[in-house]
Amino acid sequence: MAIQTPTEIQQACIPQILAGRDCIGGSRTGTGKTVAFAVPILQKWAEDPFGIYALVLTPTRELALQIYEQFVALGTPQNLKTVLITGGSDMRPQAVALSTRPHVVVATPGRLADHILSSGKDTTVGLSRAKVVVLDEADRLLAPGSGSMLPDINTCLSALPPPSDRLTLLFTATVTREVRALKDAPRPKGRPPIFVSEIKDPQDPSALSPTTAGDGTTNLLPATLSQTYLQVPMTHKDAFLHVLLSVPSFSNPAPSSASPNPPSIIIFTNRTSTADILHRTLLQLSHPVTALHSELAQSQRNRNLSDFRAQKARILIATDVASRGLDIPDVRFVINYDVPRNPTDYVHRVGRTARAGRQGTSVTFVGQRDVSLVLAVEEYVGRKMEEWTEEGVNVETRVVRGRTLKDVAEARMEALRDVEGGKDVSGWRRKIKKDRRKRMANA
Repeated sequence: MAIQTPTEIQQACIPQILAGRDCIGGSRTGTGKTVAFAVPILQKWAEDPFGIYALVLTPTRELALQIYEQFVALGTPQNLKTVLITGGSDMRPQAVALSTRPHVVVATPGRLADHILSSGKDTTVGLSRAKVVVLDEADRLLAPGSGSMLPDINTCLSALPPPSDRLTLLFTATVTREVRALKDAPRPKGRPPIFVSEIKDPQDPSALSPTTAGDGTTNLLPATLSQTYLQVPMTHKDAFLHVLLSVPSFSNPAPSSASPNPPSIIIFTNRTSTADILHRTLLQLSHPVTALHSELAQSQRNRNLSDFRAQKARILIATDVASRGLDIPDVRFVINYDVPRNPTDYVHRVGRTARAGRQGTSVTFVGQRDVSLVLAVEEYVGRKMEEWTEEGVNVETRVVRGRTLKDVAEARMEALRDVEGGKDVSGWRRKIKKDRRKRMANA
């Protein structure tokens, strides 16, 4: 796998896990946290390869699939049997796979909880002998509030041995208060203290400062990430995005890159409906785009992500289901079409670029109502955004020049027509058709 030298998080955590210590591992995105827990799990399992040895829980299906693939790649020489348990797939084959006592189970909490509650004890009894449980993206798994996964997490943990008889490993890019509080939780008798490792970016000048971000978390953005913003009127966000995607740095291969392909780009929205309409709009404008959000069937999600990885579509419109853990090395730009409501989500979104020492740029669209959200993000990450600039390019001028606004408006209305199943939307459909007839008459 071309892994020659361990990263800092791997150097810190692997020996401690092998020594039998529970672990909280915090490190910025792209530093190899999966390998930090997969390698010691495989080494200890190989000493006594029986039944279900480890359970890995993670919040999203795409991240679960990525972790599953890494376990398969690392464990193939040892004939490791790994099973993937996620929503969006038939439960029956999953139940059969669980009942055959695989060595590692990678799952999303909701689907595994469904199996524990409904598939019968014979299916999930193997979990009662597991030696390791991993909570990957632990800050999201343990987050309270609406949409909390804690009830499903508790159901999953109830099927495992007690904490005194297993290793518990938590890994995250943002060590929140909920995660950090666990280090002071009462320990089972005879268990050593929890090992806590929070690795900062040694190339980041802020890493030399003892200050932390606004929520008590360590500033974990890589030094190779350029954070920028672009002021946009809320009514013309689509037009600004269309023009931005067409400027040289977004549409041409990087001069320093050996790849002849233009850069891969992820565009994040806050809502699935926004992602869907934006996806359809950019398709109308002939951008090579695909989408990833929760309203898509799982087979379509997998296919779209595969197309993006292979650069069949170099632009991905996504909600926060794509913000955590996904490792796609060619991503050079992340665009926040919507400013995230939670600064933690910002960290995970921009972490899709500038991974493993590579250069990357984030561009956050800022409207008149977004200023307070941006200030909260800047306080949280401990770093100011800079205004996006490119020599010879003025996005606002390009937007208002020529037919850009009209073209984008027409494309958006076509997208809305697709979404609405041909329903006329607020009279705009008639206006667009009238304008087209007028242009044809004047041609």
